Amino acid sequence: MNQRNIVNRLLVIVLLAVVTSFFPVYAQQMNPLLYSTETNGQQSVDTIDAAEPFVAAAPMKLVCESRIEAPEGYTWRCEWNRSLSPGFETNELTRFEDDTEFSFYDSGTYYIRLLVTFTDADGNSSPEPEVSATYTIKISESELKVPNAFSPNGDGINDIFKVHYKSLIKFNAYIFNRWGQQLYHWGLSEIDGGWDGSYKGKQVKDGVYFVVIEAEGSDGIKYKHKGDITILRGFSGTGSNDSTTGGE
Repeated sequence: MNQRNIVNRLLVIVLLAVVTSFFPVYAQQMNPLLYSTETNGQQSVDTIDAAEPFVAAAPMKLVCESRIEAPEGYTWRCEWNRSLSPGFETNELTRFEDDTEFSFYDSGTYYIRLLVTFTDADGNSSPEPEVSATYTIKISESELKVPNAFSPNGDGINDIFKVHYKSLIKFNAYIFNRWGQQLYHWGLSEIDGGWDGSYKGKQVKDGVYFVVIEAEGSDGIKYKHKGDITILRGFSGTGSNDSTTGGE
């Protein structure tokens, strides 16, 4: 290789280095905000910090906002990745939107990140996209626990019959009296409401009732529960005995 070719190659390398370093890097232009909302039909908002895993129950919706700030004339392209691998070797889902949403129905550990490529007013793009911190989302395994008694006497303690659960994607519960008459039913969207011990607006008598529950967890486990519920209103610490109706 002659001296002129060597000089030309060096010149090209220098020019490439200048062009590559000319595009400024604005790490502060991306400040993503992630938060969860609408779990089992209940509106709740929990902001997610990249510094520690966020543990939640399914179904869960994750709202992702890029919150990009750039100089006038700049444009950008967002890429949100959701992966089952912290190294993002493969992406389970990819979204090309400034702001997007991910829904979680299955238990497991998920990883979310944002990549942003900036382009200045002259059409020069950043050589590599800016990459956000990785957000870790852990969707818990399912669980269903059913109590066998409650005391709806208005003292604010154990007044409502409701289940304890994690990561259920299907749920139906039915209350029957001893003659098989259905007194109440509630589904997944009302799972945190439960039964207050009434039938058609009136309190039922103390005694034994029956509950049938069918549910399914985000991990595929199916639950079928049949059991007794005892209303112990008359055994409250207050000594009060609320008026009841013959709906038992």
